[in-house]
Amino acid sequence: MPRKLIIFSNGLGMALDPAHFSLNTALAEIWNREYFLTNEHKRLIERCIGRPGAPVGEHELDQLHRAVTYCKALNQIGAGQAHWLTADGQNFPEITAQYIHKVATKLHNYDGVLPPDFEGPLLDFVKDTKSHVATLNYDKLLYTSFIANDVFGGYYNACLVDGMVATGFSASALERRYGNNFGYYLHLHGSPLFVNRGQQVVKLARDDLTLEVNEASEHIVLTHVEHKPSVIAASLVLSTYWDYLRVALSEVDEVILFGYSGLDDHLNVLLRPYLSATQIRVVEWEGAGDQAGREAYWREKLGRPVNEVVRLGNVATFTDW
Repeated sequence: MPRKLIIFSNGLGMALDPAHFSLNTALAEIWNREYFLTNEHKRLIERCIGRPGAPVGEHELDQLHRAVTYCKALNQIGAGQAHWLTADGQNFPEITAQYIHKVATKLHNYDGVLPPDFEGPLLDFVKDTKSHVATLNYDKLLYTSFIANDVFGGYYNACLVDGMVATGFSASALERRYGNNFGYYLHLHGSPLFVNRGQQVVKLARDDLTLEVNEASEHIVLTHVEHKPSVIAASLVLSTYWDYLRVALSEVDEVILFGYSGLDDHLNVLLRPYLSATQIRVVEWEGAGDQAGREAYWREKLGRPVNEVVRLGNVATFTDW
């Protein structure tokens, strides 16, 4: 059976629990979390988004990202008796990164599991074909299932690898040697599990990732679409995953876009050169529009007609891998 690339976005989580997986809900909940953001921090963020209250959606994080970038630059100029920034301005990048990390943590820490009728065929397919899996979301639904069902394993018996080993992230662990032919599990937009410890990026134990943890991870892509490529480029882990996405695309006969909105232009641009020789299938919620409209939408996004747009009332009922 030929190897495929399945790219999952947040449509899977939204199909199972739209209240939990709502980005706007998570942004507001962390905003209102007691003893986290000070009034001054909130005021600075509100000035970035141009209105009072928590950010709504990734599009409102545009000016916030710019402000963080400027603050980092001014901090690097050097301190003195008269610093360019107030104390709140100096730690604005840190507290903003903690805010983003807590939002991603909230989305990640979901107690539900994949429906058995969805999970079983997917696990069988990935194990049989060692098909590549890439994620654009932050939840642990797939990751937990794959760990529990031995999709990941040691270097010599893994179906998929993601480069995370006991000592932390290792790009060399993604290299196939000694006859290995594993597939790749690529966290394209990062994970709240990935944190810096000195010069190393390590993966937190899933039980250690709670909202009580104040981490300022650099390995989460949660910002305006215009800035996502710069966040990816600044992280060795993320940039390595995107490099291996190209490798994955060169090996497959079909790409399945699962629960993906099509709004990440950096992904669409990367996909386009590979699609002339690769089948592409979209699996999405039927409420996104009618068949003809969605086929036209994806043709515009990807620069060519897709082979099939599968529209379902619940994408978690899909089994035709």
